[in-house]
Amino acid sequence: MAENTTEVAVGAGVLALALGFLVYAGQATGFAGGASDTYHLTASFRSAEGVSVGSDVRLAGVKIGTVTDLTLNKESFRAEAKLALEGDVALPDDTAALVASEGLLGGNFIELVPGGSMFEFEDGQVIADTQSAVSLINLMLKFVTGGDGGAE
Repeated sequence: MAENTTEVAVGAGVLALALGFLVYAGQATGFAGGASDTYHLTASFRSAEGVSVGSDVRLAGVKIGTVTDLTLNKESFRAEAKLALEGDVALPDDTAALVASEGLLGGNFIELVPGGSMFEFEDGQVIADTQSAVSLINLMLKFVTGGDGGAE
């Protein structure tokens, strides 16, 4: 009887640990349970290099959303990113979106820089002011060649 009780207790402990891990993993990856209040914006970039579906959208260094879709607009040849943002973060409608880097070895993310407009974005609107990723390789080439393409 005591052996059976020990097995049940150990099994319950393992099950509780597994459930706790699943809840933690869900929160860490942004798949937290419950209906979250979000709204969606679209931003068009000349180059979205380093950004992919699931990349962070940050405001002042704090994650406030994620990139939910990244496609090529075949008419303008620009990368269009769909952003899902927390519903309680009201952004002015002149907010700028830029592709930023976490550093030399870090990944890229979308940084939002709020403007000063009195009006706020509504669900489904387009961010007009965008800045594309800066290519580290191009910057290094400009530095090595003297910035003018080696015209000397």
